[in-house]
Amino acid sequence: MATAGHGSHTGVEQNRSDGSPAEVFQIACDSKSSDAEHQTAAQKVNFKNAGEKPFMCGECGYRTAHRSNLSRHMRTHTGEKSYTCDQCEYSTIRKSQLDCHIATKHGGDKPYMCGECGYRTVEKSKLSVHMRTHTGEKPYKCDQCDYSAAKKYTLVTHQATHTGDKPYMCGECGYRAAQRSSLSQHMRTHTGEKPYKCGECGFRAALKSDLARHMRTHTGEKPYKCDQCDYSATQKYSVDIHKAAIHSGEKPYMCGECGYRATQRSTLSKHMRTHTGEKPYKCDQCEYSTAQKVNLDRHIAAKHTREKRLMCGECDFRTARKSTLSKHKRAHMNENDQSDLTVTK
Repeated sequence: MATAGHGSHTGVEQNRSDGSPAEVFQIACDSKSSDAEHQTAAQKVNFKNAGEKPFMCGECGYRTAHRSNLSRHMRTHTGEKSYTCDQCEYSTIRKSQLDCHIATKHGGDKPYMCGECGYRTVEKSKLSVHMRTHTGEKPYKCDQCDYSAAKKYTLVTHQATHTGDKPYMCGECGYRAAQRSSLSQHMRTHTGEKPYKCGECGFRAALKSDLARHMRTHTGEKPYKCDQCDYSATQKYSVDIHKAAIHSGEKPYMCGECGYRATQRSTLSKHMRTHTGEKPYKCDQCEYSTAQKVNLDRHIAAKHTREKRLMCGECDFRTARKSTLSKHKRAHMNENDQSDLTVTK
């Protein structure tokens, strides 16, 4: 067993295909060590003796033939984003992603256009991949079943269902993923990063798919249709709920406390809070908490949002909610009624 200079960097011996030992260098992420220390500790080894991929991540088992690749990979664990856009606050762990961001957001030059739908992109390869959404071509085939995919990474994700291999692990909570990109997306649940921004209202999302779904609130697009009536929705799960509630009548999820039944497990979970008293949605500006997110949104709008456009005509009271204004006006009406009674007496 060979060891490196720091305790968090260790060389481990593994057997090559011919049974002879091969030394590889393993790097574990140490919060007290800088990325530079990781790089200096991973000394270059003889590729003949070490095999094709001598550099291994101690966090998730990722292997590579180049130290620079391992250094770049380690940023998925440390969260370091060394490539920063000089025109906005965007930053990323990869230079290629920064180049793509600049071309997409600041360059305005997207020379490759789809003749079917007008989609434009900065890369010819991306246009080729996009065209498969129109042609239905799925060139990537699974060698263990009949599954095929339009994108290679989709096939890789599928193949993990056969192997069960999930080499990428989150150091925060133990979540494991079959793909590095899936781990990167998951990490945003810990960092709070929301790189995708709506140009209409400022809404930000952690996932590109979430932004696309949000944009339908502006465009009014409802691509998901019920096959039994004219109902359509912006999200697939809304159609699923509609069909279960309206057409099937089936409510498989039942509350053991009171017999309440629901079409969805998530709806039952919300209902259970009426029994447990759980209030998971907490205001970050005061001590208010509630069982439902919609109530928290209303609270923030009413108590903490500066914009209170609804104004009482009899006094200076302002509010963000129409129902609150109506309640306030009734207080004036009650006061006036009491005054009339006093004058009459």
